[in-house]
Amino acid sequence: MNARTLPALCLAFAVGACTTVGPDYRLPDKAAINAPAARGAFAGATFTEHAGGDLPDQWWRLYDDPQLNRLVAEALAANADLRVAAANLSRSEAIVQEAEGAKDIKAGASATAVRAREAGEAYIIPHALPVENLANAGIRLSYQIDLVGGLKRAAEAAEADTEASRAALDLARISIAADVAQAYAEACSAGHEQAVAEQAADLQQKNLDAVTRLVAAGRSMAADVPRAGALAAQSRAAIPAHIARRRLALYRLAVLTGHPPADYPRELETCARVPRPGQPIPIGDGTALLRRRPDVRQAERSLAAATARVGVATAALYPTVTLGLSAGATGLLDHMGQAGTRRWSFGPLISWTIPGDEEKARVRQADAGAAAALARFDAVVLRALQEIESDLALLARDLDRNSALRRARDDTADAAQQVRTLFATGRLPYLDDLNAQRMLTEADAALAASDAQVATDQIRVFLALGGGWER
Repeated sequence: MNARTLPALCLAFAVGACTTVGPDYRLPDKAAINAPAARGAFAGATFTEHAGGDLPDQWWRLYDDPQLNRLVAEALAANADLRVAAANLSRSEAIVQEAEGAKDIKAGASATAVRAREAGEAYIIPHALPVENLANAGIRLSYQIDLVGGLKRAAEAAEADTEASRAALDLARISIAADVAQAYAEACSAGHEQAVAEQAADLQQKNLDAVTRLVAAGRSMAADVPRAGALAAQSRAAIPAHIARRRLALYRLAVLTGHPPADYPRELETCARVPRPGQPIPIGDGTALLRRRPDVRQAERSLAAATARVGVATAALYPTVTLGLSAGATGLLDHMGQAGTRRWSFGPLISWTIPGDEEKARVRQADAGAAAALARFDAVVLRALQEIESDLALLARDLDRNSALRRARDDTADAAQQVRTLFATGRLPYLDDLNAQRMLTEADAALAASDAQVATDQIRVFLALGGGWER
């Protein structure tokens, strides 16, 4: 090769580098996310407590609760699971830098100085060579020509993996925020139900005291005393379960915010108000949901990475071309720098493993991986739609049930008051009053449990909507 043909060869390689093997990424038209039914209004949005428009980024602020806001902020700053996701993202970003760096010019340098005796037989000299001070020093530059776009596809795959890791971090944040809100709601709901149970126990204790006095005065049967005592004992027996529920929720909050369980937020030991959003829930539609949910973005970016890896595997079927330049000096240490020790070289290095079944199988593996990634993406999209439809349907049902229980509780309270008045005037026996009070206690407990369930359903809807960190 002479000096005239070398530039022509380099130009030919550069032109060839314009080729990029493997499929260019695009979402298939038949992907589940493109279905018209996936982008319309939600069928489960049958309740009145919802609104149009997109969910705000920090949905928990709809509760207008400073304590909840503080707990979520603390968890997002200190949660251990979030630290893992953030570290995975940093690792993915470093891999992108590594893939991009493969397209850069590589430089190196070396220098040695030794006192040695070379083997004469290595130079076809039949006698021993003298001991000499030898030196070798030089620099080298190399650049791999991306002949068929393999390096480009590798960088595309790494970048898509990083975006998938970023979506995974967003998903972790949303899940942590929902877990904090759920634990907070559970603690306060348990406090509310505990207060209802304690009120019922106090009421039954007062009834027991009253019955005891009536029996002593001969105005009631002796059998009424054990009946009233049993009802009072049953009411007291419900209290420990609510105390335990609250304590478990507080332990969970402590861990979510990066603290040991024993260091739970003490201010929530007295919380007895079930959290409710201060405004209707903005649920949007399928298009907004699929754009916002990070697990959908994560699956889509994983599909993009798998598609790019088909190109990486295909590029391995082609030759690798590297341009190299080296210069330096080799010889006796005393002669270093003289014309006789100088050396240099410049030219391409072509290496090629002739494709066999192994290399072709890797391409088929990459194709199958891309097909699997598309299937997973479709599954994530369909599961996201299923989750929101199911959670909206459950919320609608529990809101209707809550309204019915609230009306029933109010009617039961009116009836109990009337029976109490008639009993106090001697127009009804104590057993009727006892039954009325028991029904009121049961109605209060059922309504409190329903309030807790509605709070849980609302948080599940917020989680299914994927609000928190839109991209």
